Amino acid sequence: MEKLRRVVNEIAYTQDCAKLSTLNRSLLPVLKVVSSLYRVALYLRLYLYHFGLLSKHRLPVPVISVGNLTWGGNGKTPMVEFIAEWLADSEISPLILTRGYAGGDEARMLTRHLLGTPAKIGMGANRAATAACFLKQYGYIDPKSYLFEGVNQKVQSPLNLGQIGVVVLDDGMQHWSLHRDLEIVMVNGLSPWGNHQLIPLGPLREPLTALRRADVAVVHHANLVPEQSLKDIELMMQELKESLSIFFTRMSPLHFFEVGNINFRIPLDVIQDAIVLCVSAIGSANAFVQGIEKMGAFYVDRIDFTDHHSFQTKDYDRDPEILNHLSPFKVMALRSELQIIPRRQHTKDDFRELLKELLEVKWSGAKH
Repeated sequence: MEKLRRVVNEIAYTQDCAKLSTLNRSLLPVLKVVSSLYRVALYLRLYLYHFGLLSKHRLPVPVISVGNLTWGGNGKTPMVEFIAEWLADSEISPLILTRGYAGGDEARMLTRHLLGTPAKIGMGANRAATAACFLKQYGYIDPKSYLFEGVNQKVQSPLNLGQIGVVVLDDGMQHWSLHRDLEIVMVNGLSPWGNHQLIPLGPLREPLTALRRADVAVVHHANLVPEQSLKDIELMMQELKESLSIFFTRMSPLHFFEVGNINFRIPLDVIQDAIVLCVSAIGSANAFVQGIEKMGAFYVDRIDFTDHHSFQTKDYDRDPEILNHLSPFKVMALRSELQIIPRRQHTKDDFRELLKELLEVKWSGAKH
């Protein structure tokens, strides 16, 4: 199955089919048929929601969706963490709703990174039901108490920390059963659209016209992308939606930590002039490897697995114990965080202020 995933991924991100191997080209007819069936199912589902034959659940608090149009490597979960930290700093308790891929490794990572904040994390395929359980257990804050007085202002009482103020959907763009007030679309700057085909022939979950639903687009890994390519991505999105606000982000390495002691931080320069093997099962392994190379390693090799690969012996957030068996080699995990790249006067503060303004406009105009 892992080999098949690799082949499909190669096809999806190859612009010229003539460059594919004979074996890969032999799969194209099958992938085209399946992709056509997926398109029919996608439009049928959109039709049912559009005409109200499938209902959308509305929550009593604002919902921010962080999603994408392609599979993996777009920085959705780091952006969710970034937004949750901003809300927590404003003393607004966010509820993060995640589907729980690969046994919930992303949920465990978020739990670890947001430890000590009022953020809550709910995991499950039925996110409306999960949200209802958390709202019943913890209660919620009237959005008017902070939206129209300012998200950047402190909520009246620290006692409100237990009550939920905002819901953040991780990988929420195609989760149409839950109404959202703000749609953020993440785009992998290193490989934005692949061959422009729907899955499984290509990497697209929806046609690119779905960008018109977005309020904000974020080009991730922008620090690794040539300036002209960034301009091309920006122009393409603005042709679809001229008013779309576009920001740029990067993953900033913070430190390494030992697999047996996550509290023991190791400085990044520990790999200076060292031979490093990068092992990953993430959506954008190239960005990870390039980041390690920039830290000054003497030589970098890599073992890449597909995103959310189900290991027989697992990675750190699925099973930390396996990494203890790689002795005598020094085994470390990298801790990074998402950062907004200042570009054309679009800074971190501008991003936060825009989210606040959009939430105020959307919430004041909605029927509750």
